[in-house]
Amino acid sequence: MADVPEKQIKRLKSLITEAETNLAAAKELLVSIVGDDSTEVSTPSTSDENIGKIIEGVFDGQNMVGSDGKTYPVPANYASKSKLVQGDILKLTIADDGAFLYKQIGPVPRKQIVGTLKLENGHYFVEVNEKKYRVLLASVTYFKAKPGDQVSVNVPEDDKNAEWAALEAAL
Repeated sequence: MADVPEKQIKRLKSLITEAETNLAAAKELLVSIVGDDSTEVSTPSTSDENIGKIIEGVFDGQNMVGSDGKTYPVPANYASKSKLVQGDILKLTIADDGAFLYKQIGPVPRKQIVGTLKLENGHYFVEVNEKKYRVLLASVTYFKAKPGDQVSVNVPEDDKNAEWAALEAAL
């Protein structure tokens, strides 16, 4: 174990945490479909059986915090491709077949800024005027950015409490 780099161990821990979040969401969906007793299938309460369950929530930079107070995992590739910004309003449709379908329904006002990409403790950050914003690994790998690169990011226009940024481009 001494030969395994600390960075790989932290990445594995991160992957396990993400898998646990996905498993919890899958279990929650199963309970919502079949109830507490997994041998009896409950009938949907909506008149349109194809819609499934719809939840609106706020993107926190990595997940969606639903109006029901629960946290729902947003696929990093979707968040990266859609350039979701912390505070964006999302709609999650949980289809009858269990598929999670996200849609951005309320983008927050945003601004574009330039900073330096940094890697600290296995997490990527963009530093702008001594303020650090986390960015998704999926975005960093998509743009093939490396620590020290200048990058353009989107942040909420009122970024006082923003911890996350959406990577726009590597410069």
